Amino acid sequence: MTPDLLDAGTKRMQESQARAQAVGGSGGRATGYAHPLQARVVDISHGRILYLEDVTVSFDGFRALNKLNLDIAPGELRCIIGPNGAGKTTLMDVITGKTRPDSGTVFFGSTIDLLRHNESEIASLGIGRKFQKPTVFEQLTVFENLELSLACHKGVWASMRFQLKPEQRDRLAQVLHTIELGAQCHAFAGSLSHGQKQWLEIGMLLMQEPKLLLLDEPVAGMTDAETERTAELLMQLKQHHSLIVVEHDMGFVRSICSKVTVLCEGALLAEGTLDEVQADERVIEVYLGR
Repeated sequence: MTPDLLDAGTKRMQESQARAQAVGGSGGRATGYAHPLQARVVDISHGRILYLEDVTVSFDGFRALNKLNLDIAPGELRCIIGPNGAGKTTLMDVITGKTRPDSGTVFFGSTIDLLRHNESEIASLGIGRKFQKPTVFEQLTVFENLELSLACHKGVWASMRFQLKPEQRDRLAQVLHTIELGAQCHAFAGSLSHGQKQWLEIGMLLMQEPKLLLLDEPVAGMTDAETERTAELLMQLKQHHSLIVVEHDMGFVRSICSKVTVLCEGALLAEGTLDEVQADERVIEVYLGR
């Protein structure tokens, strides 16, 4: 190759690198405070594990989210409340990749642009979601449900030859202890109470080693005793995970959460302690009532 061609190639490479730095890692979208780091490593050096900026989602002209801003700190347990249609479910859909926003920025840590990933990729990055209705394999035992949820390769050949490793058995035993279902280890999931099924599904998420957990009305339909135990469980999980909890039970919210976000018509209406938002006239008017 001649020197002039080498010089031309070097110049093109330098121009390409300059353009990449100009548009940033989000293909031209605003990147907030993102900066390059190792791929698929959650960088929390800026003190935030989740960051949403100006997120808008429209369905047939209806704005489910309207320029919503939200940020969650590592180890934080944040409760999201608001009237029906406030955008709570859509918010979770955006974070987990089920719904793509019309505009805005969604980052996991400082470097992972969630809008570049699909649902399965986002789950593998470390975001777990629990829906309101428990989804467990009722014809399998509690142990088998947790075993199926292990964070490992799920290919056909690998599954056929799969055997639990000692460290996986230890992890499974640890999760059983956390969700307090050790005594029901060999019971069929279908025989569990409603609350126990909820805890089992949380345990199935924990087997995937998530960094951020999204929980949709985790105590709906529970007895008072089950609700109290769930509050204890979430406070325990807070030591190792960040959590976002959507809930309507204000007593439960008070028992677990120091910061509450109130949504209304897809936008942030109020934020603060539960006492602060309960005293907010706007929140009283649109959600709590007088």
